[in-house]
Amino acid sequence: MIIGIGSDLCDIRRIQKTLERFGERFTNRVFTEIERAKSDRRAARAESYARRWAAKEACSKALGTGLKMGVAWREMEVVNLPSGQPTMRLYGGAAERLARMTPQGRICRLHVTMTDDPPYAQAFVVIEALSMEDHALFAGSGTVMTPLGPVSDPTSP
Repeated sequence: MIIGIGSDLCDIRRIQKTLERFGERFTNRVFTEIERAKSDRRAARAESYARRWAAKEACSKALGTGLKMGVAWREMEVVNLPSGQPTMRLYGGAAERLARMTPQGRICRLHVTMTDDPPYAQAFVVIEALSMEDHALFAGSGTVMTPLGPVSDPTSP
């Protein structure tokens, strides 16, 4: 069952100008340490930050809050599963919001896709609430989502 959908389109040039003007003050305010490390080692640094910005905006929309109602930038983190597939890890108010919107007896998966085609970066986030029976179909996939974010599936090889 889909319980949230969000999308965002970001102008990479705007992120580039913000990086030039505010540098670490901007990146430390919006991005987690993991996101900064990943983006800072890329040749296309602004594009990487813009994709993550768009994913955070899309996630906040999928949560139904936008960046308000107790959801903050660094409470939504773009991370990669072992396969390289992006997903979101939620903390604090974002994790609490996900827990409140998750139907009882279900486990959430956050599906994320990010892309860029300069001068734009785009992201989509879909929040899926799986029944325990549906979750069993994904056992061994390495992707179990809880309201607190991705965790390793102990049944994964």
